[in-house]
Amino acid sequence: MTDPIQSAERFKTDFEGVRAQVARMVVGQTAIVDQVLTCLFTGGHALLEGVPGIGKTLLVRTIAQAVRLDFGRVQFTPDLMPADITGTTVIDEVEDESGRVRRNLRFRPGPVFSQILLADEINRATPKTQSALLEAMQERSVTVGTETHALPAPFFVLATQNPIEQEGTYPLPEAQLDRFFYKVLVGSPTRSDLKEILARTTGAEIPTVEPVLDAETLLAHQQLVRRVPAADHVTDYAVRLVLATHPKGSGAEPFSTPMVDRFVQVGASPRAAQSLILAAKCHALVDGRPSASIEDVQRAALPALRHRVLLNFEAGAEGVDADAVVKNLIDTLPRDAG
Repeated sequence: MTDPIQSAERFKTDFEGVRAQVARMVVGQTAIVDQVLTCLFTGGHALLEGVPGIGKTLLVRTIAQAVRLDFGRVQFTPDLMPADITGTTVIDEVEDESGRVRRNLRFRPGPVFSQILLADEINRATPKTQSALLEAMQERSVTVGTETHALPAPFFVLATQNPIEQEGTYPLPEAQLDRFFYKVLVGSPTRSDLKEILARTTGAEIPTVEPVLDAETLLAHQQLVRRVPAADHVTDYAVRLVLATHPKGSGAEPFSTPMVDRFVQVGASPRAAQSLILAAKCHALVDGRPSASIEDVQRAALPALRHRVLLNFEAGAEGVDADAVVKNLIDTLPRDAG
């Protein structure tokens, strides 16, 4: 039987090892890298949002290189079709011994049949094509016709999207947004980071990434995360935090704030609470602590909730975003249920 202390040490070592490899290619963005790695080590999908040209795709490709997993990429465009992602059934013609030609149906897998799928600029495709990932992200399978095909394990969707204010973008359906463990906001590099980027990308030496983790070890780490204890008061805090995103009159318990009641149309789903607890457990392991804490839940709140809180028209008119609502909840929600 595996020693839990040794397993926890191996988890921390591997997490830091992947982080170090990513740092060879990605300058700065430490918090963003950690958030994406949290998704990876908990088995969740990540959505990275930012303007073009700031390294979102580079980050995803670098992580894929550092973890030695099968990598697939789909460039989402308005003319992309669902079958271009999931695959399609084709007809094979085979000549038998008697010379007769027989036609057989064969499934040709699409790029979704990989362990890490980069869905690049996912919101440039139409909602019909975006929805092709719904089953894959939730059930880790793809149904084509009457047959269901299992996806390889582990399976991650690491998607990038441009801000919806930009030309040629379609908003992601709420059902698909909810399937992302984290929504990570990628900002522009600082002055010093940009200088370092130029030094690395315009010099004679090109940085390389070495794989430090395989699929079997990563699956073991995901199981270890689930075995980390979370005390009842920590779980209760996560539950109250999610319920507090629901405005009064929506059927949720009365934990909401005046800000939520004024600006939120629909609150977060139970998947949000799952993300909060799993992320908190991962943070505890990375920090070398034996159990998750309320601080771990608070640390996960913004990336886990910002895409699951649907704001109303008044919020847009007042310039209020989901981050402001979540921060208000963290500041006002009592740590003790009382």
